[in-house]
Amino acid sequence: MKRILLFFITLTLFLFPLSGCKKSDDGVLRINEVTDSFFYAPFYVAIEKGFFEEEGLTIELTNGGGSDVSMTALLSGGADIILAGPETAVYVSRQNKKDAPKVFAQLTKRDGCFLISRNAEPNFTWQDIKGKEIIIGRQGGLPAMTFQYIVKNLGFVDGVDLTLRKDIQFPLMAPTFDNGTGDYVTLFEPTATEFVKAGKGHIVASVGKQSGEVPYTSFIALSSFLEKNSAKAEKFLRAMYKAINYTKTANSLEVASYLVKHFTTSNVEQTADSLNNYNSVDTWMSNMCLNETMFNTLLDVIENAGEDVKGVAFNKVVDNTLADKVYKELYA
Repeated sequence: MKRILLFFITLTLFLFPLSGCKKSDDGVLRINEVTDSFFYAPFYVAIEKGFFEEEGLTIELTNGGGSDVSMTALLSGGADIILAGPETAVYVSRQNKKDAPKVFAQLTKRDGCFLISRNAEPNFTWQDIKGKEIIIGRQGGLPAMTFQYIVKNLGFVDGVDLTLRKDIQFPLMAPTFDNGTGDYVTLFEPTATEFVKAGKGHIVASVGKQSGEVPYTSFIALSSFLEKNSAKAEKFLRAMYKAINYTKTANSLEVASYLVKHFTTSNVEQTADSLNNYNSVDTWMSNMCLNETMFNTLLDVIENAGEDVKGVAFNKVVDNTLADKVYKELYA
């Protein structure tokens, strides 16, 4: 995964060496998200409820379709901020770039997948996955790595105690399971709820609750951008803090009325169910500062999956300065 990411980065910087000099217009933030995901609900709430607009910001949103593409967009100047897993910044930090990508705010604090079984299992325990085949996503992706971390902590060995399918791309996980492959599959919302409502499976556990707090989705920007555009970044964070608080505390049907605009395959009631599932396992950060304990857990997760993260320092990847400042202004 790391080698693929670095290949894309090197290729793009070679092809577009001057694009990083482009400056965004005042009030405009170019944000590239790794994918459209209900997991990022507060971000979409901030857009639809007008929190960014209240701060004088216009969001130009693009979809990278993968962490490698999103990080390449950031490094080549095609985006001001990316919404992606912090592991992408970890991989790039090994290059010791002077203008390094920095995680400046953390959105989610655990895996957003739910474990789906073919059968109702009201007394499910994690020991029940022994001897089973589980679709967990692609090799090197954070969903797969987090599940591998759970398996390790359970004392199980892939290929001996159970079979972990890491050869199925994210968009094909639900259809592959539906077609008869595997005993379990891990799915994000709203797909998990849609799957259950369609009678195709049963949610038996939260992957994120079992794995514990792991930094999963971050806002990442170049050091130079944060230095030159600190006021704009603070406005962005102020809007995000408001959106997170609203998402976590407002009536779920009310929040769903904004989110359904982004997830048209679900109706408002199903969207509210998805939201309740995420709120029930404490998915989103309240303070968007990524602490060092969570960061070290991320390194453990990555290392357990076979990636080399030796020498990666917290302060080379994370800059909490602005997130901490805005949080204290709003809530201290």
